[in-house]
Amino acid sequence: MVLKFQPDVEIREKGYMIGCIGGGMIMSEVHLDAYRQAGFKVGAIASRNVAKTKTIAKRYGIAKVHETPRALIEDTSIEIVDLAYPPDQQPALIRLALKQKHIKAILAQKPLALSLGEAIKLRDEAKAAGKVLSVNQNMRFDQSMRVLKQIIDAGELGEIVFAQIDMHAIPHWQTFLEKYDRLTLSNMSVHHLDVLRFLFGEPKEITSQSRQDPRTTFKHKDGIVVSTLEFKTGVLALSLEDVWSGPREAGYDNDIFIAWRVEGTDGVAKGTIGWPDGKPSTLTYNSKRATGGKWVTPKWKTTWFPHAFIGVMEQLQYALRAKKTPELNVADNVKTMALVEAGYRSMAEGRTVKLSEIATK
Repeated sequence: MVLKFQPDVEIREKGYMIGCIGGGMIMSEVHLDAYRQAGFKVGAIASRNVAKTKTIAKRYGIAKVHETPRALIEDTSIEIVDLAYPPDQQPALIRLALKQKHIKAILAQKPLALSLGEAIKLRDEAKAAGKVLSVNQNMRFDQSMRVLKQIIDAGELGEIVFAQIDMHAIPHWQTFLEKYDRLTLSNMSVHHLDVLRFLFGEPKEITSQSRQDPRTTFKHKDGIVVSTLEFKTGVLALSLEDVWSGPREAGYDNDIFIAWRVEGTDGVAKGTIGWPDGKPSTLTYNSKRATGGKWVTPKWKTTWFPHAFIGVMEQLQYALRAKKTPELNVADNVKTMALVEAGYRSMAEGRTVKLSEIATK
């Protein structure tokens, strides 16, 4: 019997006042669009470019424009700080927000920080401050990933044997990445490593290999990354990130895409992530248990960008009201950061790294 799927979240809470920090694409085109569609309350915005921020505020009907992120964080009307800032600058803003009595929660971007050690410190500081710190691992709320999770949890595919994510895309808006020593694994693979944990639990070990990408115009180490993961359940997974994909000259018909596949003893599921073409993500699956050996393709109209970001902010607001730990909590995200760290150690030392080697206490 085919499941009744829920590709998008139910909005259970939207009563908290949000203050948004950032004026780049991810805030102006994704976060704020999602919040407007969901009916979330955005009371103020700030970024490094005040003139640009005023334009964004007018577009979305945001009443206050603060001159600086500090001024927004110190605004006593704000209950949730929503950060869309580069990871080298994010920790300082998180720490400032943790000191404010009126701030109940913080939604940070991923990666949470540029190192596992810094992420662990932020986890512990948030706990000591009694504040909720959540990390925007939004791929968990992509519609195809949510439906895939429902199929797996219902046992429709039997025992999961193998999984693969294959990405060829260009994060053209994230120019700040050019100055980081750590590039693809930390900033792009983190999506896939986290969603693999979401789907299959905790990995036992990881082997990562990378090469410099000659198509870039800046120095870097990990341009193209391939990681294999073995999970405690026995699942073997492959994650490939070719995120400076080219060539990309004018007139070149590129084939940018993100595709995935999961195989089990009783079925197969496969699909695509709709970004960057703006179309809905896709999923089709064939199950001996549920579909009679026929391919079934659920449909939905919503997209990863922006609709998944409704789920990210909703889970945080609901956690506050229900006095529960949010799904995207910082302690869980430290485990994703540990996986990233293990990947870098694997690349540096040319070997498989067990997650038990990476300390997170």
